[in-house]
Amino acid sequence: MSTDSRPIRILSADDHHLLRHGLASLVGAEPDLELVAQASTGREAIEQFRLHQPDVTLMDLQMPDMNGIEAIIAIRSEFPSARIIVLTTYAGDVQVTRALKAGARGYILKGRLAGELFETIRAVHAGQKRIPPEVAADLADHAGESGLTEREMEVLRLIAAGNANKEIAAQLSIAEETVKSRITSILSKLGANDRTHAVTIGLKRGIIEL
Repeated sequence: MSTDSRPIRILSADDHHLLRHGLASLVGAEPDLELVAQASTGREAIEQFRLHQPDVTLMDLQMPDMNGIEAIIAIRSEFPSARIIVLTTYAGDVQVTRALKAGARGYILKGRLAGELFETIRAVHAGQKRIPPEVAADLADHAGESGLTEREMEVLRLIAAGNANKEIAAQLSIAEETVKSRITSILSKLGANDRTHAVTIGLKRGIIEL
């Protein structure tokens, strides 16, 4: 229970109506929690935050118009004390790192909502940070590794989209040899055996999205 006499006021931002409806039902059953606003896009989340200034915000990462990380950055630039929990299907360490750098204070995987939602909301409201153990372990596994550069991520996205080296070179206006060099670097940094393996790792870790 919250030590404050009033309920913890919550904003839920997710583009899936059924998930927002489910969250509303879960939160509504808890006497110390109150859902005060909902949003289906990143921009709407910012608007609803300004309007209601909730105690805790549940933020999806993948939303139309503006993604969750961009919304977190925008909200915290205006409200530095905002307490935001990322609620996502993505467990990749790169996604987690981006969210934490943006200012998120908690991370819940959607598949574990029932077991972790209330505990995480109350902990974050109390000033704590909460990251699932398996996500924290993944972060530790990749700590100290050299991340891909923006250019290398561009190449990996184009590989994932099915482009050959020549097509990638044309789209990025660079030499084909430069593309090959970047792919070599990508494989080395990710510990990948080939292009397909690199894409698989990139998707799993949240480096790229389809």
